[in-house]
Amino acid sequence: MLPVLAILALLLNGLMAGLFYTFSVIVMRSLDAIEPAQATATMSSVNVKILNAWFLPVFLLAPVASLVTGLLLLMRDGRATAGTLFLVAAAAYFLGVLGVTAVVNVPMNNALDSGALDWSGYSPRWTRWNHLRTVASVAALVLAAAGLYTA
Repeated sequence: MLPVLAILALLLNGLMAGLFYTFSVIVMRSLDAIEPAQATATMSSVNVKILNAWFLPVFLLAPVASLVTGLLLLMRDGRATAGTLFLVAAAAYFLGVLGVTAVVNVPMNNALDSGALDWSGYSPRWTRWNHLRTVASVAALVLAAAGLYTA
């Protein structure tokens, strides 16, 4: 079961790294290239549609899979290096993805939806913080891969 969980952690972190990277280098640039009202409407739609049965489990379980893998490696197998790498992957994701999403990106999405923030005030700041989520999720992916390699 442990190898399957480790591979699942790697897969989930990889999917999230790809999603955030795509938003940073394609989606936000594309939205910036259209009229602000269209960009706002499209982003509002994305923010609703992303909360689905395909996205949410991956988004929420990526750090859990890393955390559980790390703990099992440390407790069951005594593989300190591999376990530590998975635990650091979980921490990177918890802080850099879940934390940033909850503290910055979601409140900004809500402000955009309510009209309290216009596109010109939203896009550059939201994208900068998404870059951080990209880096954090890529770091989690690399750490999980290193953990799997050393396990």
